[in-house]
Amino acid sequence: MHYRNSIYLDLPMTIDFIKPFAFGILVFYAASGYALQLKSEHAIGVSNDTGAVLLEKSSDQAVPIASLTKLMTAMVVLDSKPDMKERIAIDAADVDLLKHSKSHVPVGTTLPRRQVLQLALMSSDNRAAAALARTYTGGNGPFLAAVNAKIKALGLTHTVIKEPTGLSPENTSSAADLAKMAVAASGYPDIVNITTHPSDLIQMNGRSVAFHNTNHLVGSKGWEVLLSKTGFTNEAGHCLVMKIKQAGKNATLVLLNAKATAATRFDALNIRRLLTYPVTAKSSVPTPRL
Repeated sequence: MHYRNSIYLDLPMTIDFIKPFAFGILVFYAASGYALQLKSEHAIGVSNDTGAVLLEKSSDQAVPIASLTKLMTAMVVLDSKPDMKERIAIDAADVDLLKHSKSHVPVGTTLPRRQVLQLALMSSDNRAAAALARTYTGGNGPFLAAVNAKIKALGLTHTVIKEPTGLSPENTSSAADLAKMAVAASGYPDIVNITTHPSDLIQMNGRSVAFHNTNHLVGSKGWEVLLSKTGFTNEAGHCLVMKIKQAGKNATLVLLNAKATAATRFDALNIRRLLTYPVTAKSSVPTPRL
């Protein structure tokens, strides 16, 4: 059974119990009815072992997804089976003129396509993602056609992607669709390998440059992350997709439109605790401490 934006009343609730949640929205652990507070506006947690929806909050509403887009960009590029050793240049056409976001990859930098993919996914570099689409066989037009075909093939009914970076607020999806996208992306060894590394050194213009994963939970103690991608724009808020393993259980979680990175981390910790400490009507989950 799924619970959406309602209060589960079968548990004994006193006024003192309800007060801490007065300014939050309660979401429910589907297996037990346990009330869980999430700070993200849209969320879903799915068991990869059973396919069951563990929790959800406005999970079918399409909203801007920011750099979560790059998971789709990576899949479509890899589907085309390009030469990953081919060196491609970051061009002036790859510079973000919409949000004027910063990049640590100067125009004119030439890198193997594999490292460009690494920059797009691990450090969420927008120029790198734009270069991957621009150098797709036939260019941006065929790239977007392939994206639309992939959306249809995956059965993503609430997803629209207009460009490869996620900078455009017209790139929208739902938490439920993004969970499907993440599961599909986890079938690509290159994507898994790149997104589960905390950092790496990349040779760029004659020097080693350190790049770090935008998800600081990757590599953190107590976390076994099997796939990861973050995103942020003013329209999308802070977003996070992760596939994790906890207490022998595999789950995919999607968190959209949180007000801060700390909020997505709080939500991820809460969901991880649900996997660690199965709850019943008479039990509770330890409150995460940030």
